[in-house]
Amino acid sequence: MTKILRVALMSATMMAAPAMAQTTDTQHMDHSHMGHEMNAPEMASKQHSPSPTFAEGSGTARLPGNEGAMHGLHIMAGDWMVMAHGAVSTQYTNHDGPRGDDKVYATSMAMLSASKESNWGRIQLRSMFSLEPLMRNRGYPNLFASGETAGGEPLVDRQHPHDLFMELAGRVDVNLSETSGVFFYGGPVGEPALGPSAFMHRGSSAYNPESPITHHWFDSTHITYGVATAGFFSPKVQLETSLFTGQEPDEHRWNIEKPRFDSWSVRATLTPSPKWALQVSHGQLKQPEASHADEDERRTTASVHYANSKGLAAMLAFAAKDRVPGDTLTAWIAEANWDLDDHNTLFGRFENVRNDELFPDHDAALHDQPFRVSKFQAGYAYRMPLGGPVELALGGSASAYVKPAALDAAYGKNPWGYTLFARLSVGH
Repeated sequence: MTKILRVALMSATMMAAPAMAQTTDTQHMDHSHMGHEMNAPEMASKQHSPSPTFAEGSGTARLPGNEGAMHGLHIMAGDWMVMAHGAVSTQYTNHDGPRGDDKVYATSMAMLSASKESNWGRIQLRSMFSLEPLMRNRGYPNLFASGETAGGEPLVDRQHPHDLFMELAGRVDVNLSETSGVFFYGGPVGEPALGPSAFMHRGSSAYNPESPITHHWFDSTHITYGVATAGFFSPKVQLETSLFTGQEPDEHRWNIEKPRFDSWSVRATLTPSPKWALQVSHGQLKQPEASHADEDERRTTASVHYANSKGLAAMLAFAAKDRVPGDTLTAWIAEANWDLDDHNTLFGRFENVRNDELFPDHDAALHDQPFRVSKFQAGYAYRMPLGGPVELALGGSASAYVKPAALDAAYGKNPWGYTLFARLSVGH
């Protein structure tokens, strides 16, 4: 418990450091203003204009424009806009059954970025950090999840902690016209053009305290050591390709790993209106998983995102991991977040996944056998504004699972679980 409190205190300190900064809302790139810098009246007019067709997610991913601009603490430093935001969530989770476990822990994320607009485009410098390495490498309980290792052993029914460095990258946008351009993104830590925006950045999972059990099908590349992306953008279309390191982060969570640039991906995103964003992507990953060191992976994802500007955000997505050599493992996820009013939020998630990593012991009778499992999760959060962009959210969720009878001996007949949380955030 002492360690968890230390995590929460340190993370809150990271987020609150710019507390004397001016608090404001910043819009994501509105291409109708590209080609010149905006003066104060133009900025005021823009903030009251209709939603742009897209909002920025993690890495270079897009989300529906109705998810809105990023809110946080902002400082004008000459021509640069410096922004800070983040969150720390202290949680208790308890999962029932022979493989169940309980734990008190804290998840955290802090972001610091700077951007500068010019008459030819925009420059962004981006960083993101987490203090989750303070917890043990085994992370926290998450039934039927798998991915990465601890102590050289595959993690199963656990969610690994994230690395200290989640992003150290830059992006340069170069205008081709008032509404279109090309961009270049990359750095020692970043996210390639593969999959939907990472779960912690999606409006559809804004208050969900649990990582998806399909994380390593959709967005496990959100922390990648070595990324270079180039693309074309317009208000409704973005096309991009990446070179990046295929291997997932190792167990050493405090360092920056050596880039390899041995993998590639392509992604197309359509944002036809502020309510919708659709993406399809494909990547070739070289030996991404330490537990399958001799296997490459062809990963394909497609997702549809919806936001109605009245508090509802949702996503439906499909992914296929084609191991080379090996099976093709598919997954579905549907999730939603509904802000009923200024204080009350309902959220939920459904996942269905075919996983062959539930029995990592090579001597186990079910080793390498794929099983299709479904997870149903529903939850509630009560939000309390604490002034400016600072908010405290208290809530919880409950989960139930559907699985083959062959897993009864390992998981029990009707496994279930719940998570309680207190989340302090600066911006969103």
